Amino acid sequence: MEVVVEGNCYVSGRFERCCIGIENGRIAKIAKMLEGDRVFSFGNRIVLPGAIDSHVHFRDPGMTQKEDWGTGSLAAACGGVTCALDMPNTRPSTTTLTSLRDKRRIASSKSLVDFGLFAGLKPGIDVRALAKEAVGFKLYMGSTTGDLLVPQPSPIRAEISEIAATRKVLAVHAEDETMRNKESERDLEGHLRNRPNECEVSAIRKIRDAAKDCRLHICHVSAKSSLPLLANAGTVTSEVTPHHLLLDVSSRLGTLAKVNPPLRRREDRQGLFQALKNGSFDIIASDHAPHTIDEKHEDFDYAPSGMPGTETLVPLLLQHVKEKHMDFSGMVRRLCENPGDLFGLRKGRIQVGYDADLMVVDMDSTVRIRVDKLHSKCGWSAYEGMLGIFPRAVLVRGNVIVESGEQVGERVGRDAVVSASA
Repeated sequence: MEVVVEGNCYVSGRFERCCIGIENGRIAKIAKMLEGDRVFSFGNRIVLPGAIDSHVHFRDPGMTQKEDWGTGSLAAACGGVTCALDMPNTRPSTTTLTSLRDKRRIASSKSLVDFGLFAGLKPGIDVRALAKEAVGFKLYMGSTTGDLLVPQPSPIRAEISEIAATRKVLAVHAEDETMRNKESERDLEGHLRNRPNECEVSAIRKIRDAAKDCRLHICHVSAKSSLPLLANAGTVTSEVTPHHLLLDVSSRLGTLAKVNPPLRRREDRQGLFQALKNGSFDIIASDHAPHTIDEKHEDFDYAPSGMPGTETLVPLLLQHVKEKHMDFSGMVRRLCENPGDLFGLRKGRIQVGYDADLMVVDMDSTVRIRVDKLHSKCGWSAYEGMLGIFPRAVLVRGNVIVESGEQVGERVGRDAVVSASA
């Protein structure tokens, strides 16, 4: 074998002390004993599949003062994310084959982790051409960063039908723009009043009716009242973020906690967490959406919405596993297996034939999250001071890229969609 990784590995839903044999970046064999040209023995430490963060905004191209593919992918890797799926609301927005390929070229030259690129959904896009190279399509029904707002499904019915025919995922930012209030905002309460729970509920209803034949995915669910619409919803899948699980409108973070959809009441947060424990939500993703600290320090009404989170996604959840608020199977399913399955990636499992994307974890290494130890260009975190467990080592396709929170390997990131079809 070219590479062998030995440790307490999570294979087929349980931990076993074994060796993972890697050839050409993929898992070739799993056995009790293997020999290899390079052997990494991690003793009793846990070896998990690398996480797939299916919702990031690396801001590149066009807004690289906030983040770029180099810093964003380093942050992801240091947190155990080995594949990041980037949203299309960059400058220019990713709505043409040219803009998609330009973004791929930039990402391929800078990224430490593998990636997939969403195409933006708006009237007139070439769905068939984009579907061959995009990981999925993204619809913005509510206003947020960028210029991709499509508040009603009616202008894009033809495009929705074409997306359904391609069997690509249609991911939706579900806030009904027609129900959004536009009063001046001074704090998180004001932001919530402008984007009430009904905005999300209405948007989910509308897109569920308009895209019945699509593989529909509802991003960053935030309202407890949305949960009945997602239960027994057939092919509709859903996602929740750490900030909607761990923070609410009472958080004393001011503009740092201004996000879309907004942080809601404590009963919403607790309702989402209980639903997660009961088996709801297919995916947990960060919605990593960095802005500079100067932008976030503007008056509340003008400060942009969004917060960084790709580096803290896995550490926060590992800590919750340690505290028995979640089990390993639920975490791995939502961070690794389900995103890989949903988006058709050969990733997210320690299984023969899958990419050798791995993270090595010591569950006794809880630390407090400190901004000066994180790697996003934006330089701040709403999770400062919270407890987390960061991976000791991270491998992308058998290449060790991070050890003890620092980059040690080359930038090997590539488009997981295009490379799989090559």
